[in-house]
Amino acid sequence: MSTPGNAPTTPFPIARDMRVAVVSTLWNKHITDALLAGALDEFKRAGLGKDDVDTFAVPGAVELTFAASKLIETGLYDAIVVLGCVIRGGTPHFDYVCQSVTQGITHLNSECDIPVIFGVLTVDCEQDALDRCGGKLGNKGTEAAQAALLMYDFADSVDNL
Repeated sequence: MSTPGNAPTTPFPIARDMRVAVVSTLWNKHITDALLAGALDEFKRAGLGKDDVDTFAVPGAVELTFAASKLIETGLYDAIVVLGCVIRGGTPHFDYVCQSVTQGITHLNSECDIPVIFGVLTVDCEQDALDRCGGKLGNKGTEAAQAALLMYDFADSVDNL
């Protein structure tokens, strides 16, 4: 069984003693607000309360890596979710931004002890983003929250080996 976008249907765990930070961008705010709403709804369904999920905003996608790094340094969180939307334009700027945030988040995941979940849409046009923030292809913010829950359980199971 699959969900929109062909993501596998997985029974998501009920969160326990989990604290999450969600960072979203102000750029393309109408898209990122919908991604954030999807993530927050999913965390609520998983049993996290308002005190368990902190939200932050940064100007754009490039700043997500810095924000995630600073939040990791606090030691307060079990997972970080970054949400953004980069829409292709007529210049190479799209490629630079996408490469920067992708490499930055990948680096944090390889170097840090908590998962940083990549919930950044990199799309050709605004309609592609709308389709992925609650439209016909689901909500990638919801999927990012689900990934955070699963990675928390993964890290917990590895820590208890």
